[in-house]
Amino acid sequence: MYANDGTDEPDWEPDLEDDSSAVIEAVGRQIKLWRTGVGMSRAEFGAAIGYGEAQVYKVESGQRIPKPEFLDRADDVLRAEGKIAAMKEDVAEARYPKKVRDLARLENETVELGAYGNHNIHGLLQTEEYARALFDVRRPALSPDDLDRYVSARLARQSIFSRSPLVTLTFVLEEVTLLRPIGGKAVLRRQLEHLLEMGRLRHVEIQVMPTDREDHAGMGGQLQLLKLRDGSAVGYSEAQLTSRVVVAPKEVHVLELRYGIIRSQALSPRGSLSFIEKVLGET
Repeated sequence: MYANDGTDEPDWEPDLEDDSSAVIEAVGRQIKLWRTGVGMSRAEFGAAIGYGEAQVYKVESGQRIPKPEFLDRADDVLRAEGKIAAMKEDVAEARYPKKVRDLARLENETVELGAYGNHNIHGLLQTEEYARALFDVRRPALSPDDLDRYVSARLARQSIFSRSPLVTLTFVLEEVTLLRPIGGKAVLRRQLEHLLEMGRLRHVEIQVMPTDREDHAGMGGQLQLLKLRDGSAVGYSEAQLTSRVVVAPKEVHVLELRYGIIRSQALSPRGSLSFIEKVLGET
């Protein structure tokens, strides 16, 4: 029951010019109005909440998405009585780049998720260091602000592991993804340790597809499938510059069939953890 997330390593261009930009600009204007209303300069306001004047300018001009702690501190300093802090709900979704927003919404409704990835560790399983290193090698290069935004969005999606009731999560990773030293060997070691930790959770199963497999149902590319609370199943597919939600029953059925075969061809969850331990010992 699962479909394509096109690596979950998004190949989109850095872009705030989407439907979230209006929200960010409106929030920035409101903060500026509150600040000027109490007679504080940007420098004074920044010092009071622990941010630089340049960061305050970027938030107020809609160039940067304010973090939750920024809004909480601003609310306190400007004595907004919760009105600024409440904006956290408005900006929460805007932290997701446009092309991953549909996926994030689906994951919020998911009771079961399965994914096959073939060129790097799946985003939901990535450590912050690994995710940052992965985005850092993107070309064209991301700006520091966009890089922070993408990493933050990826880590926020990992709340799916601690949701109640528990979501059943299964992943099939290609052997090569365990060997490629994204960020260097130290980052890879911590990533492998993280995989072992996640793979031992009761509601998570991680499997490894050995490179020497002659029969491989995943040669068509990565895929991701999600079973939603209403009992329906959907897929999510992503290529270099496009992404789409797969909802047609026939297409979803093909992905379910394909993912089931991929899982049967990979090492068992227990055997996979042993395999990852071996790779870690050799890294």
